[in-house]
Amino acid sequence: MKSLINRNHETFLKKLAVTASIGTAIILTLIKTYAALITGSLSVLSSLIDSLSDILASAITFIAIRYSDRPLTNQHRYGYGKAESVSALIQSAFIAGSAGFILYDGFYRLVNPKQIEETFFGIVIMSICWLITLSLIMLQKYIIKRVRSQAINADSGHYTVDLLSNGSVIISLFVVKYLHWTWFDVSTAILISAYLLYSAGIIAYEALEEITDKEIAEADRQKIIDAVSRIDGVLGCHDFRSRVSGSMFFIELHLEFDGNKTLYSTHEISDIAESKIISLFPQAQVIIHQDPYGLKEKRLDHDIEGSCKL
Repeated sequence: MKSLINRNHETFLKKLAVTASIGTAIILTLIKTYAALITGSLSVLSSLIDSLSDILASAITFIAIRYSDRPLTNQHRYGYGKAESVSALIQSAFIAGSAGFILYDGFYRLVNPKQIEETFFGIVIMSICWLITLSLIMLQKYIIKRVRSQAINADSGHYTVDLLSNGSVIISLFVVKYLHWTWFDVSTAILISAYLLYSAGIIAYEALEEITDKEIAEADRQKIIDAVSRIDGVLGCHDFRSRVSGSMFFIELHLEFDGNKTLYSTHEISDIAESKIISLFPQAQVIIHQDPYGLKEKRLDHDIEGSCKL
């Protein structure tokens, strides 16, 4: 029952995060559209284009989270957690597309400059957008600390870029208003687009790493090895491997016991080890194979670097 309650609470937090994300993106898009029309600023327009992509990206995140939380089926016994990685990969494509549009328009305006109007109005509007974005990121970070979700993490990373770009737009408008450097607006937009491309690359890389079953973080691996090494009766550990799917950790390892112990007693110790791992990672699914200590056999550790040694 406790596990079910935790699962339901995690689902609620995920849905809260993406609903807030979609709502924020819509509000910011409406505000920035008005500001872009009034000011004619490319940096404001670049921020608007990014917010438009946020709506689509957040909608995809919402669909991915609903899909990833579906119960296990006969054909999907590991669940649907990889849907979150696919969502993050799609988000990276949206971000890269936005950056490409801004770059094109930026270089065009370098050749064909455009006068910027109502800079003070633009500063006020973009400051409001900055505060709204900051509030959303704080909510997302709160939820990410409690729920592991690559989709929400990618969404938060996207909005963190927005926060930085909105701050850059405000600075740009200040420079244009008081120093009359119209080229600074275009330069800021180009820099924003370059950072968007970098951010898209990071998000895509992390999504592909999870899709291709990269091991969990080394620090988490070590926590698990340290936990099982302190259990009475465990004499060794090998062939540790793991992967991540959405909020789930899938962990496999072989534990070594005195060969004279009964299967029942080693099974009891294995249950203790499984409980310790799940206490560290509540959403983990653990498979433990029992081996007699000192057995000479071909192992996974012989083929790959990084063995599990106690």
